[in-house]
Amino acid sequence: MDHRLILAAALSLICTLVASDVSNHKYNHRDSVPLFANKVGPFQNPSETYRYFDLPFCLPGDLKEKKEALGEVLNGDRLVSAPYKLDFLVDKDSESVCSKKLSKEEVGKFRKAISKDYYFQMYFDDLPLWGFIGKYDASEQKYYLFKHLQFEVLYNKNHVIEVNVQTDPTALVDITEDKEVDVDFMYTVRWKETKIPFKKRMDKYSQNSSLPHHLEIHWFSIINSCVTVLLLTGFLATILMRVLKNDFVRYAHDEEEAEDQEESGWKYIHGDVFRYPQHKSLFAAALGSGTQLFALTIFIFILALVGVFYPYNRGALFTALVVIYALTSGIAGCTASSFYCQLEGTNWVRNLILTGGLFCGPLFITFCFLNTVAIGYSATAALPFGTIVIIGLIWGLVTSPLLVLGGIAGKNSKAEFQAPCRTTKYPREVPPLPWYRGTLPQMAMAGFLPFSAIYIELYYIFASVWGHRIYTIYSILFIVFIILVIVTAFITIALTYFQLAAEDHQWWWRSFVCGGSTGLFIYVYCLYYYYGRSDMTGFMQTSFFFGYMACVCYAFFLMLGTIGFRAALFFVRHIYRSIKCE
Repeated sequence: MDHRLILAAALSLICTLVASDVSNHKYNHRDSVPLFANKVGPFQNPSETYRYFDLPFCLPGDLKEKKEALGEVLNGDRLVSAPYKLDFLVDKDSESVCSKKLSKEEVGKFRKAISKDYYFQMYFDDLPLWGFIGKYDASEQKYYLFKHLQFEVLYNKNHVIEVNVQTDPTALVDITEDKEVDVDFMYTVRWKETKIPFKKRMDKYSQNSSLPHHLEIHWFSIINSCVTVLLLTGFLATILMRVLKNDFVRYAHDEEEAEDQEESGWKYIHGDVFRYPQHKSLFAAALGSGTQLFALTIFIFILALVGVFYPYNRGALFTALVVIYALTSGIAGCTASSFYCQLEGTNWVRNLILTGGLFCGPLFITFCFLNTVAIGYSATAALPFGTIVIIGLIWGLVTSPLLVLGGIAGKNSKAEFQAPCRTTKYPREVPPLPWYRGTLPQMAMAGFLPFSAIYIELYYIFASVWGHRIYTIYSILFIVFIILVIVTAFITIALTYFQLAAEDHQWWWRSFVCGGSTGLFIYVYCLYYYYGRSDMTGFMQTSFFFGYMACVCYAFFLMLGTIGFRAALFFVRHIYRSIKCE
């Protein structure tokens, strides 16, 4: 009961932390509705964004920065008050924002931005809106700046339901030449009534991913994955019911008829199969980190399925990732320390330090490099010093203490490693094996099937994270994740059986790296996506894409490696319990 209460309290805390603005969004006639300018940047480079007023737009009379949550800052949001005044139910026609003489430098800034296809993003009553700042006419080889924005706002009673912005195609300013230009920035506002209820105003943004032809592709992906699972399950059932049955009968027959007959196959190595692996501290740390990442993934799915991550809930996912990772660090410490002690390890403190740094270390190094790049570009992806201090405090005051407490609990659990067979004093020599039984070929075989079960869904996830698509079908994503876990476990069991049948008893690390090899396949897919399916360019965007995807794929490697090893360990214990080991 206590565990359930703690879980419920943790989930409610997370939901509170990732919730958006608590405003009731109700307005009366002529009330000022908040409009915030967020950022600008090249449309094809989602990570390369800059502050809205880095371009020489009209400044409002009272420029104020919106106080943002941790997740919003991590998301690169930098909201400031916009120069446009949109009062509730007040139409405006060609209202002047300001008249401005652009200098040669400012004209050059706008021209460079238009050449890179810059867009702007704003938030009106927490509803996102986008537009382009200008266009390039290829036929005339001229650059034009849009100077007139047209806002169309739909309302229902005293709620804002929808907002759209368009640029007036006739209100253009030629900025092709390097000279000063006079610009009159204007805007128009039109309010229209709608019957869409307030609670459904975000449905517009999620409809794109739920269109029938998209759903057909998603279901095809799931059916394809299910067929893979069924084929693999049938294959494994054949192994378990036929091959293993024959093995058991043969070994029982050998014991009855010829005690001095030489053993062969996986029974032959029963005295070595439970010999502890090399680098057991690193192995236990990898299991601890993988278990924590698996728990993190499950909690994220729970929040997604209950509707926390609705479209444009700014930074909710990043906040949840930081908070849940900190709160689950005790799982890593407990798992790693307990397993390390089961392997008769003695330096549990060093093991705990290794567990804490195994994933966070590479992530921190990657972040330092990419944040330096972002600072060099003056991009909004560069985290402010205050945010870095907050993350450091979370790590120092929450993550590390929970990791230590988990480690102490794991060390004191006094759990023993359950080995059905006694381990011999001296290890047997592994016989020479053909090349395709080596680690790398086995990893290639192990990673291909799980990857084939998820690759269709990967495109939509990449297009959402590294593009401007919206992904909201979390139920389908969860099904695909479950299939990924099952296929990873099954293929690792199959390869472990063949490894043991070839009298190769060094299966511990092999099962882990084979299970985690899907992470390497995903990283190879990153190369294909970047060069074949996206238009991303530039050093900053390339660094962010491959840097952070390396961390994500490394997390998949640890998580799926843990799943693969746990499945293989369960299988190995089961088959060796079924025979007589002396």
